[in-house]
Amino acid sequence: MDRRTFLATSAGAFAALKGGMQRTSTMLTRPIPSSGEALPVVGLGTWQTFDPPRTDEASLAPLAETLKTLHELGGRVVDSSPMYGKSEEVAGTLSERLGLNDDLWIATKVWTRGEREGIAQMEASMRLLRRPRRIELMQVHNLVDWSTHVRTLRRWKEEGRVKYIGVTHYVPSAFPELERIVRQERVDFVQLPYSVALRDAESRLLPAARDAGVAVLVNRPFEGGTLFRDVRQRPLPPDIGAWAESWAQAFLKFLLAHPAVTCVIPGTANPRHVRDNARAGHGRLPSDAERAALLPALGLR
Repeated sequence: MDRRTFLATSAGAFAALKGGMQRTSTMLTRPIPSSGEALPVVGLGTWQTFDPPRTDEASLAPLAETLKTLHELGGRVVDSSPMYGKSEEVAGTLSERLGLNDDLWIATKVWTRGEREGIAQMEASMRLLRRPRRIELMQVHNLVDWSTHVRTLRRWKEEGRVKYIGVTHYVPSAFPELERIVRQERVDFVQLPYSVALRDAESRLLPAARDAGVAVLVNRPFEGGTLFRDVRQRPLPPDIGAWAESWAQAFLKFLLAHPAVTCVIPGTANPRHVRDNARAGHGRLPSDAERAALLPALGLR
């Protein structure tokens, strides 16, 4: 990507969006256990969605609108990674142009081996995200050389370069190692896959995080979109409609009703979808009985 062209072609559209922005409502928050800081419960993942094939104004406009809409509905968490192509630079540049960067709670990851390589990658990520001096959360992506990077991140946390540190993975086979790290290491966050159809984390990893005072970010809450295949043409049953306005909100509120979950980060590049997702952070969450009733409605046990 030619950064000069990127900035030049996008400036006009972002100025127009920025002029109309305002925070319109308050989203439900959860405390980060290690600090007590309140974190809005619905954020935004950027895997694939913020890595468009082209970076012309027409391609970037819906991404800018997506960030604007999340912010308007009270969301602040944006999660990225150097693994996600141009996502860090796109998210950083758009949020800066919109005047949102300082108000966002930005998380990214380190995804390489070796101490010096990790430091270089993290510093590059922070520059791309327009946070060269300090970022909220740095995570070890998919546990790659995690013990090396956690040592660096502990030092960076003491120096104030990162506010929180964490570890991530996207497959249940990594849960035993994630659980061991959560129980034995001083991390603030664990990011893991969790959905109404993939509930493996409920047996051990989520309880471990809650016991250890570790915040939980949930990735892949829609199973890459596959959860919608069987329900897209079905109306929301009245009993589910009592606590959710859409299937997307039902899927997200099911997760948020678990007491160990701090924030869900569904990925999207569609402003209409991010509005629907963000609404899951408003209104009441389902009771245990209502949560259980969602499973048979989806043909799950």
